[in-house]
Amino acid sequence: MIGPLLRLYPRRYRIESGEEILAVYRESVDGARAVDRLREAADIAGHALRMRLGVTSSSTAGRLLAEAAPQVAGVAAAYCGVHLSRWYVAGALSPAFPPLDPDSWTVRLFSSALVVVGAVTALTGRWRAGVWAAVVGLVALAVATVLSGPAFGDPVVTPVMALLAALTLAAAPPDQPPGARDRVAAGVTAAAVWAPVTALYAGVLPVSTDHGLWPLLVLAACGVARALRQRPLAVLRTAATVVACPLYLAFAHTVGP
Repeated sequence: MIGPLLRLYPRRYRIESGEEILAVYRESVDGARAVDRLREAADIAGHALRMRLGVTSSSTAGRLLAEAAPQVAGVAAAYCGVHLSRWYVAGALSPAFPPLDPDSWTVRLFSSALVVVGAVTALTGRWRAGVWAAVVGLVALAVATVLSGPAFGDPVVTPVMALLAALTLAAAPPDQPPGARDRVAAGVTAAAVWAPVTALYAGVLPVSTDHGLWPLLVLAACGVARALRQRPLAVLRTAATVVACPLYLAFAHTVGP
């Protein structure tokens, strides 16, 4: 596993420090559980990506990604939560709940569930573990969506946006985890998107369209509120809101206004 991950590093750094990274990894995972080995491998992948992108804790890009990361996690949770809600409501309203066949559609469902669990875990305290679960889920969702083709949604825009969200979470500086207030704000924003859309699918709301722009409107309103609350950070927070919106753009693209 570690060999391909080392190739993510810039070539010169890999030549100079590759053996040292490999030795440290082998020492740290000696006798460790599988989940710990995966966590160490994920940390190496994240470090390699940050080096490729030139992202550090003190750089403008690093500060932007650190500010955007909790919002991206909240967006991912709401987006995948809506996907699960739509499937569950459709199944519950049918005469017989449809079985889960071993196909790419089922992979999309389980990937969405992993994203939701990971994002909720990240926003409720275990940031590192939750983020990597969400990243794996987003990558799997992108692959499954491509394999599903146009029959189950857009096979181009949605995978690209899912991969952008995964890249944002993976590249955010790990030494700048979001504070409790930012995590709560991201969770509240996600709930404000997920709950009304789920109620719409369940037939509780007296409207007849999916209103694909609703998630974007909620994210924009919350972004403006956060920017106005701390005006010295207004530009940074506005940019972070833009970075967080790709999955909602995919939702608007596939669902329509």
